[in-house]
Amino acid sequence: MIQFLETASSAGAGNIVTLVLPMIIVIIFMYLILYIPQKRQEKKDTQMRNSIDVGDEVTTIGGIVGRVASIKDDTFVLETTSDRVKIRFRRSAISSVEKLDMGNSKDAKEDAGKKKDTSALKK
Repeated sequence: MIQFLETASSAGAGNIVTLVLPMIIVIIFMYLILYIPQKRQEKKDTQMRNSIDVGDEVTTIGGIVGRVASIKDDTFVLETTSDRVKIRFRRSAISSVEKLDMGNSKDAKEDAGKKKDTSALKK
């Protein structure tokens, strides 16, 4: 009788492990598949929203497109390009940002050099 109880208790412990182990694996899988990529995307979005400057072209989550006229703390003023209406939004309303190119890129410098060369040929 004592042997039977010892065998039953050891079999019960093995049963618990086989029941709990798949649940632990599923939880780890869900963490790796869902949580980590979501955190990465949130970091990218936060970085994008914090990097806006005056003059950048912005699209809001509502679909309004315009240029940033001014920035204050957690809000910015968006100026629409067609009728120059100014609207204040929160930074969290930004969907995408297109940086204003002030001629600092390598391609812009090359294009400027080509324009100077062609103007010299015309004279």
